[in-house]
Amino acid sequence: MPELPEVEVTRQGIAEPLAGARVLAIRMGKPLRWPLGIDLHALAGAVVGAAARRGKYIWLPISRPPAEAGGLLLHLGMSGSLAWMAGVAPPAGAHDHFDLVTDRGTLRLNDPRRFGAVLWSPALDQDPAATLLARLGAEPFDTDLTAERFHAALRRRRAPIKGVLLAGDVVVGAGNIYACEALFAAGIHPLLRADHVSRPRAARLLEAVRNTLARALALGGSTLRDFSDAHGMAGTYQQQAQVYGRAGEPCRRCPATVRRRVLAQRATYFCPGCQKR
Repeated sequence: MPELPEVEVTRQGIAEPLAGARVLAIRMGKPLRWPLGIDLHALAGAVVGAAARRGKYIWLPISRPPAEAGGLLLHLGMSGSLAWMAGVAPPAGAHDHFDLVTDRGTLRLNDPRRFGAVLWSPALDQDPAATLLARLGAEPFDTDLTAERFHAALRRRRAPIKGVLLAGDVVVGAGNIYACEALFAAGIHPLLRADHVSRPRAARLLEAVRNTLARALALGGSTLRDFSDAHGMAGTYQQQAQVYGRAGEPCRRCPATVRRRVLAQRATYFCPGCQKR
């Protein structure tokens, strides 16, 4: 599933070619998670602004003539990827469900499982965008997210810390791979209850989340199956994972063996020697 690093890498790849582009047409394939919410022809002639990201959503602001504005909110779901194609795009395939055709090229959403979404919203602070974004936690690199605030938020949660990270309502972006890796870096067992994480350990965990996500961004995210960025490049972070996908292999820090268990319906990898409850 594309997580924050993959979504941010995608945003970076489409921001420059799309900014200032004029919409020529929109093509929709099979239905996605939600209806588009606007007539397909209504955006013809509109101008695309600077792409932004909130959590795992990409926001494409679009100004419609003469003065009406809004934007498209995009989510890659579990298997989606966005591709930017300069010039004339090839015919859409079976899993290509959305094309934004502009005078500079085509933005195409490929999503085999169709859990992704593209929908129109008048603004980020108006529905439907406002409702979808309201339950998101802090951005991991937000300077307002201090160690003290992070610890205070964890104190209000009784679930295992791995599940709290995955929920995304405390801090967004720590998907399954990155939650496993951050917890390993911080030396915290994934089953430790969030409200039992001490203040010093919370500070270490927040730093580990930030470092893990920053490293993933630098490496283009993770490609486990079919993720690629907007220009077709695969991510390589998974090749440097310390615990994720390494069940039964020796830990790279201690003599213990990396273990795997299912937590919150997700495969969880950890080192019983390095990560304490």
